[in-house]
Amino acid sequence: MASNNFIDYVKVCSRSGHGGAGSAHLHRDKKTAKGGPDGGDGGRGGHVILKGNAQLWTLLHLQYRKHVIAENGLNGGSSHSSGAQGNDEVLEVPLGTIARNAETGEVMCEITEDGQEIILTPGGRGGLGNAHFKSPTNQTPRYAQPGEEGIEEWVILELKLLADVGLVGFPNAGKSTLLSVVSAAKPKIANYAFTTLTPNLGVVAYRDYKSFVMADIPGIIEGASEGKGLGIRFLRHIERNSILLFMISCESPDIVEEYKVLLNELKTFNPELLDKKRLLAITKSDMLDEELEKEMRGTLPEDLPTVFISSITGKNLTQLKDMIWNALNS
Repeated sequence: MASNNFIDYVKVCSRSGHGGAGSAHLHRDKKTAKGGPDGGDGGRGGHVILKGNAQLWTLLHLQYRKHVIAENGLNGGSSHSSGAQGNDEVLEVPLGTIARNAETGEVMCEITEDGQEIILTPGGRGGLGNAHFKSPTNQTPRYAQPGEEGIEEWVILELKLLADVGLVGFPNAGKSTLLSVVSAAKPKIANYAFTTLTPNLGVVAYRDYKSFVMADIPGIIEGASEGKGLGIRFLRHIERNSILLFMISCESPDIVEEYKVLLNELKTFNPELLDKKRLLAITKSDMLDEELEKEMRGTLPEDLPTVFISSITGKNLTQLKDMIWNALNS
């Protein structure tokens, strides 16, 4: 996916339709001079609806659509004729989309399943016609209900990618290379920092036709929570991951310190991220001999499952998949 086509945040004005007014009509024809009330109800205003679409991966199609306006309901008519309902406005969004009220920040709804429909902004109710108000003491009511007005509000749509495993690491740690080797994804790979500018998803094939989804987000650096590098904008995409796979290059002068820096940036963004299961992969380990690898392993946290891998030679990639699968199903 081209980086300039990945849109994960849009702000739209959502306006539902007004309800139609009820009719205050009194029946008249050439044979009936005073036939009584026969006013119909007004039609409901159209809803603005969010619908999940598994074929979408971005909010690009909504980037330049700032106003979403549903149709108004029509007024009621004579002979108990109800007004037509306003047409709903359906916005198809990728799975993992959250809608927030732009003013309060309150989460309004969340789309997680294909075909799931949620009313984002409900349309106004249609007014009752005067036929509803007749009674023995008021046989010719000459009034009816007006339609309820629709709602107009600014809504933020925010996409959080749905994946089982999120890759976390500094730039050039080998995250994109791993994703390209274990899945069919084709992320941009180059020997400079911040090659990855947008998140990438890949489906990783496992034993017996099983699979899991891996998400690669742009690299984090110390101070990202203060806006350095690419900041923490893309960290929202790992909030839903079951497992966080920390990836640190064996070339790092201090692996433990780098791991602590990454943890601190996650904690600053959202402390709940530290409650997720964590794994550690030491990348580019084809450059290490057994003695050096054993020495490095002794300096790593004992309670953190760790594997030394190489995406180029394929070293321990099967072991990494086994570790991820066991963590997902434990």
